Amino acid sequence: MRRDLPRSVGRASVPRVSRLSTVDLIAIELRKAIFSGALAVGAQLGEVEIAAQLGVSRSPLREAAQRLVQEGILVAIPGRGMSVAVIEGDQIADVYEMRLAIEAQAARRIASRNDPAVLERITAAFEELVAASEGEDARAIGDADLELHQVLVDAAGSERLSRAMASLIMQTRIVSFSVPEGYSVRRSVSPTYRRLLDALAAGDPDAAVAALERQFADAVSRLRGDDHSVDIVEVDVTEDTQVFQPIDAAAAHDVPR
Repeated sequence: MRRDLPRSVGRASVPRVSRLSTVDLIAIELRKAIFSGALAVGAQLGEVEIAAQLGVSRSPLREAAQRLVQEGILVAIPGRGMSVAVIEGDQIADVYEMRLAIEAQAARRIASRNDPAVLERITAAFEELVAASEGEDARAIGDADLELHQVLVDAAGSERLSRAMASLIMQTRIVSFSVPEGYSVRRSVSPTYRRLLDALAAGDPDAAVAALERQFADAVSRLRGDDHSVDIVEVDVTEDTQVFQPIDAAAAHDVPR
């Protein structure tokens, strides 16, 4: 499994505590597997196999899985257990509308404060996206893109906004995996990112929100198959195999708080 996943992957619905519980750790491992594509969209959750690999009983695994159901990452089907969500069709726009609500509010806060240190953090995340986009690693590009958006929301200074965004980051990755043509990302960095940064630096919240609106509209159009004009980088998600590590090993992971 990739070890350089965006910080948000381990954060959704995990409270600020000094020590993570077994259920917390299982939930983090499940999110990582879904984010990497190792647990494919639509795939049923194999409780017996996963519990054995993690070295836990099925009870905490089920509790952790229920958290992911609440986050819209897993779905529970009566009589058939749980499976990884599939997000497609009109649901794609719904995810991005939720993201716009969160990210627009974050942008308004940031623009009104005009804090150079905050702008520097966002700019650094943008530069990482630019650097990743110069290569051919679709996963690295996608991860850098999502990390930038999480950094934007984190910069607003609201734990609730950050945790809500963490769940939406996961749903956004599921959207990408749910596309029939396979996972792909935009090769070039959208000019809307520079417009967003310029608007934040200028203290112009309306222009910042407008940049996000344009960016998300373009993303929805591409993901729904309505826009074929954008050059993309593709990846075969089946080539990334997942072996769950025992939960004692997982406890040693550096989970950003």
